[in-house]
Amino acid sequence: MTKIPALVVGTGFGCRVHVPALRAAGFEVVGLVGTRPDKLERKAADAGIPAFFTDLDEAIEKTGAQLVTIASTPSTHAPLAMKAIARGCHVLCEKPFALDAAEGAALLAAAEKAGVVHMVAHEFRWLPERVLFGRAIADGLIGEPRLLAMDQFIPFCADHEARLPGWWFDEASGGGWLGAGGSHLLDQIRAWLGEFDSVSARLLTVSDRTDVADDSYSLRFRLANGLEGSMQQSAGAWGAPATLVRCAGSKGTVWIDAGKVMLADKDGTRELDVPEDLRLPMGEVSASGRPPSFELGPFTRLCEALRDAITGQIGQSSVAIPTFADGLASMKIMDAIRQSSHEGGALKTV
Repeated sequence: MTKIPALVVGTGFGCRVHVPALRAAGFEVVGLVGTRPDKLERKAADAGIPAFFTDLDEAIEKTGAQLVTIASTPSTHAPLAMKAIARGCHVLCEKPFALDAAEGAALLAAAEKAGVVHMVAHEFRWLPERVLFGRAIADGLIGEPRLLAMDQFIPFCADHEARLPGWWFDEASGGGWLGAGGSHLLDQIRAWLGEFDSVSARLLTVSDRTDVADDSYSLRFRLANGLEGSMQQSAGAWGAPATLVRCAGSKGTVWIDAGKVMLADKDGTRELDVPEDLRLPMGEVSASGRPPSFELGPFTRLCEALRDAITGQIGQSSVAIPTFADGLASMKIMDAIRQSSHEGGALKTV
């Protein structure tokens, strides 16, 4: 079978995760796109990519790419995606896939009009524990879900001297932890439990920084099905990472504990077995001896689902594909969160 030619935009996460995941899923990476020719040349050579470009239109024209994956600064996502769509290319875009819901709606409309496959890189939908957690709810093991709590503390940017891309802390560039980390969790909640109805939130900076985009947030929400929930996440918290993911229902409670999915009901507490179809590919150790990124397994599953959508094959994906429609839904929630925070935590309808 002829491999689908793909372009990757972005030399950071794009080279580290997009490129190997695309190859593992059977795509041919025909070019790398970025802004600095010197860096592009080095990165392309390191990754064994045959060509590099600073202009996406030129890259598509010269390589005949049918797919463009975008892993650049969030403020560039929409313009790049629009260029790819105008050329008839399928698009996989990193999150947040737009700066706001208006931009997201325009992207979705353009992709649907062009008839191209469009996906947002919510690869963590494929994490086995998250799929199993959702199945427990969908299968009625906890009865009617009524309360969800998701809390996380990680030291990702706790050290203000840590070397991180400048856009992470630049609101105008689409930075901030709500978009970088929160978008994944908002998408996951929708995948598990349905649409949001209202939110009350505050965006925070916990690390020792001033005048920067958020590195933390605190959120209360209500879903359309009546479930109440809370979510707090900080990427600026010193110490060992700590995570709580727990949903209580009318007949039981399900939670994630260090990658294990636990269920408690009137019969006691037990661990749920991970079925074979949820297991992830391990990936290969790089030439430098570095082990594969933890994102690589789920991202490979994402790319496999993308391949099947492009070729029209009946896929074996264990989860629903995250499309631009899902990206737009998340943007609407994030817009409401930002508006709520700006107004001191006021309740906002999504």
